[in-house]
Amino acid sequence: MKLVVVVGTGTEVGKTWVSARLLRDLRAEGHEVSARKPAQSFDPDDRSTDAHVLARATGEDPADVCPRHRWYPVAMAPPMAAEALGRPRFTVDDLAAETIWPVPPPALGLAETAGGVRSPHATDGDAVSYVEALQPEVVLVVADAGLGTINGTRLTLEALDRGAHVATPLVFLNRFDAADELHRRNKAWLDAHLDVEVIVTVAGLVRWFDPWLAPQR
Repeated sequence: MKLVVVVGTGTEVGKTWVSARLLRDLRAEGHEVSARKPAQSFDPDDRSTDAHVLARATGEDPADVCPRHRWYPVAMAPPMAAEALGRPRFTVDDLAAETIWPVPPPALGLAETAGGVRSPHATDGDAVSYVEALQPEVVLVVADAGLGTINGTRLTLEALDRGAHVATPLVFLNRFDAADELHRRNKAWLDAHLDVEVIVTVAGLVRWFDPWLAPQR
């Protein structure tokens, strides 16, 4: 199984939407895929969680995507939500140990983190810590295409680069509008100044992942 971890430059940049679309489209191309969300926090009034969205994309059960004891109905970072609810503390190693994939393994396993790359994921670590624990081949950085994306993308990549694990980074500019001059200029700047591939459409992501997964067919 090839493994990708999805991180974001912040909250509400669209990590779950991008992950679900990518998984759905790769599945339509004939690839077996699986999704995991190590922990999720959400508004108690939400009728659908990230685990539900990812499960619909892969055909899995939401409780397999994210273990039920890691569902925290408080809109805070997961370890903060656990504390607010009076539930047990947990570590990055706990989350990594609970990231269990189907047997036999799919061609692609995708694990989606919560919040920004430096958002707390456990009592002792953040998304960078989780990436280091999982050792993925690819880290997909989701950023909004608009104002602030250059700063957020650079800081996220620098945080990942300072970690102990080296993975291939990809950047996806979500909500990219080719008619928007700022979006076009943001992409052009990132292309010119970063040694990282910047992709702006889900179809482009599928084209990148499809040959990478082809030997697993």
